[in-house]
Amino acid sequence: MSLKIRINRSAAPPEPCILTECMAIIAGAWAPNVIWHLRAGPRRFSELRLDIPPVSAKVLSQRLKELEARGVINRTIQPTTPPSVEYELTALGQELVPALSAIVEVGHKLKVDVNRLAAPS
Repeated sequence: MSLKIRINRSAAPPEPCILTECMAIIAGAWAPNVIWHLRAGPRRFSELRLDIPPVSAKVLSQRLKELEARGVINRTIQPTTPPSVEYELTALGQELVPALSAIVEVGHKLKVDVNRLAAPS
């Protein structure tokens, strides 16, 4: 006997799906980490490399370009010798920080639950 398909009663997402647009920003490899490390203020490329050791320079550069193109971060060339570049969150980027913080909180709870279930009784 097959199960009856239930009707989905949740509201249909608006077109184009805004959830998909937002998830596309934070789903990119290392994008959440970049946003997380910029939440406290501007950082230079080399500082971000130190903040996120596993990321390659190539991938970090791609992510920074993507986040800048989407309006999440600003790139500012500093008038120093030699010139340096700083990245900082835009107002839109700052709005992502509470969402990432909530994901981190849930992640901690999930980790505790997994460890609790894995522990021998």
